[in-house]
Amino acid sequence: MKKLALAAAAATLLIAGAAEAGQTVDAIKKRDLLHCGVSTGLAGFSLPDSQGKWSGLDVDICKAVAAALLGDANKVKFVPSNAQQRFPMLQSGEVDILSRNTTWTLTRDTSLGFNFAPVTYYDGQGFMVAKKLGVKSAKELNGATVCVQQGTTTEQNLADYFRATKMEFKPVVFTELKEVEGAFFSGRCDVYTTDASGLASTRAAKAGNPDDYVILPEIISKEPLGPTVRHGDDEFFDIVKWTIYGLLDAEEKGITAANVDEMKKSADPGVQRLLGVTPGLGKALGVDEEWMARTIKQVGNYGEIFERNVGQKTPLKLARGLNDLWTKGGLMYAPPLR
Repeated sequence: MKKLALAAAAATLLIAGAAEAGQTVDAIKKRDLLHCGVSTGLAGFSLPDSQGKWSGLDVDICKAVAAALLGDANKVKFVPSNAQQRFPMLQSGEVDILSRNTTWTLTRDTSLGFNFAPVTYYDGQGFMVAKKLGVKSAKELNGATVCVQQGTTTEQNLADYFRATKMEFKPVVFTELKEVEGAFFSGRCDVYTTDASGLASTRAAKAGNPDDYVILPEIISKEPLGPTVRHGDDEFFDIVKWTIYGLLDAEEKGITAANVDEMKKSADPGVQRLLGVTPGLGKALGVDEEWMARTIKQVGNYGEIFERNVGQKTPLKLARGLNDLWTKGGLMYAPPLR
């Protein structure tokens, strides 16, 4: 009897889960708008201009999801949040997806009830100092005051690093990113620490003279950054996940925003599947067969998104590095889209 009861309970949970499947997708389609949680402003990743128009790598990921699901990359409402607000916003349903320099960790993936989509930027935590201090290495930071944002993995990694290296430091902690940056540039602390991409962004966008500041060579953590969605809606998770993989696959296959229509004539079976010439992928995801062709045309492939927002021709001047395709020595790798 006990085994039967357990089986019945498991069946009930399974049915309940199935009933909830697609809830997020249904809500997005009903309002005809994707609600995307972004940062309060990080150049190259998510930043509004004077007219309130958002741009950046994280922004483009949400635009890609909107293009795939709603047919239009502009059908996105961007909702800014600081590090402490972001998770309650996603949990409560205020946003459908977080796309804002958020590190994938075990506890966030489990106890917070989130699913992490594929990594869109492989990063690591670093340190920035004023050049006039003459500091060349993080190993010279004993006794330093360090500006750091509260409620982040950065804060935890900072304590771990100084403990492991047996150095002393004084944290200067703020809730808002702009407070951290303001304190550092005003000289309230010797060091600013965050993800290396964030340091490059802040130096390029906020420093009066970027050349007056140095990002030290040490990287003290692994920070895989990518979009986050709630547990319980595999349909939406699948759409987000495979849209990102599609952007990577498009770059690998040489499909760009400019040539996507011409590439539909390709004899390559993989290109034909990705662009919907050979049907099947769209149906499997619950979207139309043009989902990826449309997304690439409106947003570009992953390489185009990277170069447009943070690449060598932008103020950030970030190299592809780990974020290059696996065929070029990077970590970006899409499972087979078939």
